Amino acid sequence: MHMKVFFSSLVIVLCLIAAGCVEKFTPDLHTTRYYLVVNGLITDQPEICKVKLFWSITPGEIESVPVSGCDVAVYDDLGHVFQFAESEEPGTYCSDTATFRGIVGRTYTLHIETNNAASNHYTYESEPVEMRAVPGIDSIYFEKETIRAATQYSGAQEGCRIYLDTHDPAGTCRYYRWDFTETWKILVPWVSVVNKRCWVAENSQAINIKSTSVLSQDRITRQPVTFITNQTDRLAERYSILVNQYSLSDREFEFWDKLRNVTQNTGGLYGTIPYSTPSNMICLEEPSEQVLGYFSVSAKTSKRIYVQETFKGLVNLYRNCPADTFYLPDASMIPNINTTRWILYECHGSCGNVEITTNEHSCADCTVRGTLVKPDFWYDPEE
Repeated sequence: MHMKVFFSSLVIVLCLIAAGCVEKFTPDLHTTRYYLVVNGLITDQPEICKVKLFWSITPGEIESVPVSGCDVAVYDDLGHVFQFAESEEPGTYCSDTATFRGIVGRTYTLHIETNNAASNHYTYESEPVEMRAVPGIDSIYFEKETIRAATQYSGAQEGCRIYLDTHDPAGTCRYYRWDFTETWKILVPWVSVVNKRCWVAENSQAINIKSTSVLSQDRITRQPVTFITNQTDRLAERYSILVNQYSLSDREFEFWDKLRNVTQNTGGLYGTIPYSTPSNMICLEEPSEQVLGYFSVSAKTSKRIYVQETFKGLVNLYRNCPADTFYLPDASMIPNINTTRWILYECHGSCGNVEITTNEHSCADCTVRGTLVKPDFWYDPEE
């Protein structure tokens, strides 16, 4: 897989892992020791749940080699079996929303048969995991944060810090994890561009967890979610963030905590998974075999906010777009037009024949970065 995250964390992880590699390789399972990487998350929401399977040659070095052709199923404590079918993305197995949705209080077990003829160790199973309830997010809010104060030579620069507050009145959810999806509107400023307005979305990459186990109250205040710098156009028009909150067991909290410590040094979520990172997966044929990753089971609550403010010192990504000016009666006469050169502005008639072009496709077409389709949830009072 392009390995970019564990989806957004073991929901986004476990529903989304990610890590990159320079070139694709296929391990020789007859001669090379390998380790199965399991990334999966099921929730109580009416959504597709995913389990991602990859090979790792050595613990600590995850290669983007998906494990295809597996039999993947989730069992509950009432004897029900829910099959996960492999999607168009190799190594990614998805639930059927018509038949499966997690229920708080039930216990779930992940069962995997890799059908690997090169090894006798092809059956893997998770420990039974109870789906724990999770409280709602009380509030999400943002604060402007000064990156650099104004001087006599330059203006001030500001970023945006997102926080959340939450609490569990029952006092039972002592371990929390969060991930998020950012969505923002972009507007290409050039007059003659056809695709001017788009929306861009990205999932979180960092591990964000917190425990209240040593506190007198199960309450979290001003928990940092993310920081948006002024070196992006996220804050230029309108920005939205959807934050998801999950409940963890003490063991899964330990998993994320150790993984976080590793990724802070290596810079990539699931880029490395050391031996010491605890997993709840085992190989049934040989329980001593190392299995990497985690099968996560949690209720999920979510909350969204929008940010549309003026921030000082935002970068202008389109400032250096214009590259060439042509004085021609027809844009089709411009060499390599719409292949390596694109129109930003054209005027004919009283202004003469002027064509301003760019060598950067994203400067002339917002679909290079985003989509023209406005998200269903999007709210914009100006539209």
